[in-house]
Amino acid sequence: MKSPHALPASIAGIATFDEGLDGLTRLRITTTHATAELCLQGAHLTHFQPTGAAPVLFLSRSSYLAPGKPIRGGVPVCFPWFGPLADRPESPAHGFARTSPWAVESLEGTEAGVTVILRLSSDEHTLILWPHAFIARLHVEVKRQLSLILEIENTGPSPFHFEAALHTYFAVSDVREVSITGLEGAAYLDKTDAFRRKQLGAEPLRIEAETDRVFPATEATCVIDDRALSRRIIVEKSGSQTTVVWNPWIAKAVAMPDFGNDEWPEMLCIETANTGADSITLPPGARHAMSAVIRLA
Repeated sequence: MKSPHALPASIAGIATFDEGLDGLTRLRITTTHATAELCLQGAHLTHFQPTGAAPVLFLSRSSYLAPGKPIRGGVPVCFPWFGPLADRPESPAHGFARTSPWAVESLEGTEAGVTVILRLSSDEHTLILWPHAFIARLHVEVKRQLSLILEIENTGPSPFHFEAALHTYFAVSDVREVSITGLEGAAYLDKTDAFRRKQLGAEPLRIEAETDRVFPATEATCVIDDRALSRRIIVEKSGSQTTVVWNPWIAKAVAMPDFGNDEWPEMLCIETANTGADSITLPPGARHAMSAVIRLA
């Protein structure tokens, strides 16, 4: 179904809006250095590809692309909670931001790069799920590297507590053949083993089975070394104390209706987050910014 509303203003030949994702409004960006696609539902980046390189982000071929449905892949924005909501299991996983319509606050760009800011504000629908007034902004800058900033502002009269994540799905040649550096020696919670606390050794992390690890209290830069693609994906972050590493492996991939049974070797999530003990308490009028910069080497 096509949207009854007019599309936002474009920058001819550089940043243009269409309804190419099954009626979901999309911003398509083409610069000298990279291409990208951003869906206004969820402020969801679905594509980023530096010129001359393979795509950096993974998007499932089985993903739902429909109003109100989360997109499987790219960069989902998780807010104001991460995973299930503990006291309300019927609430949407990873919060409501990733399925809400975001507005375009600003769009600027030239052939050298594009910057767009998307905004989500509390309303009668969000207040039912989470009773706090807020403004969320996602700043996206597309150049040779990709820069993302998720900014949360408390516009209400009382402090609130929130979790957030840039749940980034990276495209890899074969997850069994890549390594991740930056987390050596770090403690983590193993969600595949009843949240038991464990610790990595001194070697780079390799994926050998279903992996869902939450690394608290870390600001480390992570690097995915993908020798088959002759590249490293570097993920630098700030304002984030949690890193999550995830791959569903075989059984969970089969169990997910919006994920292809054979797609699990093609992706790896390295998530920039603040969750659990690292979640944020924000006073009235205050803002918190969490950023990730993604580049190839």
